[in-house]
Amino acid sequence: MYQNIPTKVRTGEVRLSYASLTTPRAPLQGSGEEKYSVTLLIPKTDAATYQNILSSIEAAAQSAQGSLWNGVRPPALPTPIHDGDGVRENGTPFGAECKGHWVMTANSKNKPQVMRRTDLGLAEVPPQEIYSGMYAEVTVNFFGYNSNGKRGVGCGLGNVLKTRDGEPLSGGASAEADFGEPQATVNPLTGMPF
Repeated sequence: MYQNIPTKVRTGEVRLSYASLTTPRAPLQGSGEEKYSVTLLIPKTDAATYQNILSSIEAAAQSAQGSLWNGVRPPALPTPIHDGDGVRENGTPFGAECKGHWVMTANSKNKPQVMRRTDLGLAEVPPQEIYSGMYAEVTVNFFGYNSNGKRGVGCGLGNVLKTRDGEPLSGGASAEADFGEPQATVNPLTGMPF
């Protein structure tokens, strides 16, 4: 629980993956409303955050049972948190960056504020400094859903506090890595450097 809201959690430091925090994106299935979203990689060593998440999921489920599910809780309650050492719902393993972590995706129709601490308080993080692989604390809010015959608990995205940089997870190279060293000019006839 965070700020006396049973369904709200402020995480400890997590790593961000699939970070769409500056521009919303459409769901992977291609249909549906564009949303801001991020996948949180929560270290399994952070037992406090994990327990807070489980408690908030339970609070959301209890609320939904009375208001959305007609008093009947799903026997196998779908939740947004998964074991990064296991497999996805479709049976494929999670990526190497997920090992040793709990994996959870949060999304929102509203653009989250992405901030960082400075000597003067909080300051907005420029879009070019927001990326998959950075570390942050994140607020999330859990809610029950009943949509198209499916019932479960989802995760809403709140705000993000960038704590530090990390190795980008995009798989691409920086311009510095690609062009930092001058390339030797090679004579096309001899194959030798000029």
